[in-house]
Amino acid sequence: MVVEADSQNNSPDILDHRLNQFFPELLKFESIEATEKSAVYRKIKPQVEAILNAVVQENFAPETHEKKKSVSVVAWNIERGNRFDGIARALENHERLKDKDLLLLTELDYGMARSTNRFVAQDLAKELKLNYAFAPCYIALQKGSGVESNVAGENTKSLHGLAMFSKYLLKNVRAVALPNGKDKMFGKEKRLGYLRALVADIEHPAGDFRAVTVHLDAHSSRKHRHLQMKIVLDFLDTLPPLPTVIGGDWNTTTYNAQSANHAIAGYFRRVAMGVKNVVKNHYPHPDRYFERGLFQELERRGYDYKNLNEQGAGTLHYDVENAAYNNNLADWVPRWCFPFIFWAARQVGGRVSGRLDWFAGKGIEVTGKPQTVGDLIDAENVPLSDHDAITLDFVPLKN
Repeated sequence: MVVEADSQNNSPDILDHRLNQFFPELLKFESIEATEKSAVYRKIKPQVEAILNAVVQENFAPETHEKKKSVSVVAWNIERGNRFDGIARALENHERLKDKDLLLLTELDYGMARSTNRFVAQDLAKELKLNYAFAPCYIALQKGSGVESNVAGENTKSLHGLAMFSKYLLKNVRAVALPNGKDKMFGKEKRLGYLRALVADIEHPAGDFRAVTVHLDAHSSRKHRHLQMKIVLDFLDTLPPLPTVIGGDWNTTTYNAQSANHAIAGYFRRVAMGVKNVVKNHYPHPDRYFERGLFQELERRGYDYKNLNEQGAGTLHYDVENAAYNNNLADWVPRWCFPFIFWAARQVGGRVSGRLDWFAGKGIEVTGKPQTVGDLIDAENVPLSDHDAITLDFVPLKN
């Protein structure tokens, strides 16, 4: 399903609701099938679908007449926007993140207690004076997973999604629905909805191009992530050709994480392959073997990724001393697994890095070196996100 922004659904007002009163009853269900068959869901279905099919768009960027010869872009999973002030300051002032033409951001909340009930996309656009588009992915029936479930306060809008920000007008904005890799009503973090890709055309001084924010499913198989990317590429193939950049969190963990059992079996397979071998040759290079179907799909369609990313640089880092990460992991991996996980991590110094965040492009020429920007912290020395940011500069090529 594809949803296009228009005068009917591009105002934030479309996201206003009072559905929270129905959440206690919805939380009784253990599958989306049971949920959708229930009387309570049938009652609220029209409003649920209106919200999940919305694409919000607002313009806060001043008109610019810059004669830029290339496009600068950041892709970053900002982990809900929990550390909002630090994220805004980094995007405004950090030497390698500031003054970008385009931001492709994943994991942005609207009305979630864990992120102080902000509308993260709108607030960030106002702070940075950028135009933005936001697509909700989930209506969250709970505060979140792991440590998030214990935050103070209650959710208001209970929405979570992805966004795109630009100095220039975003045109022909569309959202592409991506099927879930697991039942989002099964487990400890119950949600209604599905991930999406956000697509827009941009008129830039260096040339017109198309931008795509993509967030692939973490709790899915490698085959399913490949399918999700294929759906995005199939949709792009239906559009008039334009130079295109795709960026976001593709969750290329190398694992089948549709269930804890699949993930545990995958872990022991990697131990058998050699911990040091996998940490060096596979986690930072998922395209070499485990996730190669997804990357080969991109190349078959004419998209380059190898020249658009800092090869071998991890963007998510697991540290055995990170209590918050371990608490989150405990929501779906049995505690008996932890000694084995800790043992494997300590074989390589207690820290393991994987590359989950990527750019791909077609009809563009890279200028400069793509970078991975890590060690992003706020004034309290707290990491701004569990992901590093990635940057790219390119020139759209004329047909």
